[in-house]
Amino acid sequence: MDVEGPQIQGTIRDLIAHHVAITSTLAVFESFVPNRPPLNEELRVRSSLLPAAWASYATTRAAIAEHAADSIWPRLLKMEMQFERDFVKQGGLLMAGCDPTGYGGVLPGFGDQRGLELLVEAGFTPEQAIHIATENGAEWLGQEMNFGTITPRKAADLVVVDGNPAKNIADVEKVDTVFKDGVGYDPQKLIQSVRGLVGLR
Repeated sequence: MDVEGPQIQGTIRDLIAHHVAITSTLAVFESFVPNRPPLNEELRVRSSLLPAAWASYATTRAAIAEHAADSIWPRLLKMEMQFERDFVKQGGLLMAGCDPTGYGGVLPGFGDQRGLELLVEAGFTPEQAIHIATENGAEWLGQEMNFGTITPRKAADLVVVDGNPAKNIADVEKVDTVFKDGVGYDPQKLIQSVRGLVGLR
């Protein structure tokens, strides 16, 4: 179907009229596109996965790449990106989450970072992508007074990055410190704590 056609545009209007929010899960969509995400993105998660989980992921990724010529997924990813842009443009509330489903390559944390990058690829500004992934979720939960933005008296759950993701969204991958309930954690130690434990359990 054409995203700009009456059926999908009518659906968008109906969702908004009924106050239905949508969660963007572009990282899962991307995982079915041949040779996406770039392999260096996936190598970041390799050490966290059980060896068997990585082997299963790599086998499926290779099978998807083998059928690249016949794949409809590149088109579907672009259509989903356009759908999300149109939904927001018309006033819809878009949130973001990695939805770690699919065949094993989308992990929480890593998948959330990739989702931000894909929102920017979809046409949102880095600031809009960050807003979608933070404040919009708090708003939908009715918790915007407690978290979702960096404001005095709100919960101190945030990440400090080495860079400026408002200018270069890929800087979200350069995590320096993770704060939960106001306590700072070393991201490398967090990743080390799950090394070889994720997947197929």
